[in-house]
Amino acid sequence: MVQKPNSIVHVEFHSNAPEKTKSFLKNVFGWKFEDMPAMNYSTFTAPSPPAGGLQQVQNMPAGVLDYILSTDIDNTLGKITSSGGSVMMPKTEIPGFGWFAVFQDPTGITLALYEANAPPRQARPAKRKAAKRTTARPAKKVSRRRR
Repeated sequence: MVQKPNSIVHVEFHSNAPEKTKSFLKNVFGWKFEDMPAMNYSTFTAPSPPAGGLQQVQNMPAGVLDYILSTDIDNTLGKITSSGGSVMMPKTEIPGFGWFAVFQDPTGITLALYEANAPPRQARPAKRKAAKRTTARPAKKVSRRRR
């Protein structure tokens, strides 16, 4: 499924007890989790998109953060601020994945942006040269009709 810009593409749960939250979501909904120890993060897959992540938070209330796909975070952040929103966390790299930024709309709703790394360009296949013919073709038969 192709993810379209300006769509919600990732849902992130912030929990004060992530193992307990993970166990609950596995037992109730059957979601599958994959731990990413280097990032202190777990991703999950639900029966249909979007997928998401689970992260431990401290000194913050538990909650949910939705990520909206952007093709140009810098441009989108400009639109956010010119429309009355505010940037809570500037564009930040997610090594190996892309970038994110967190913002609030004018009413205080917190959301995030996600911009994926550009996929590597695939090399074009080399053009094939036409093979030279080494054998002569037989002459075409000419049909002669008599009148």
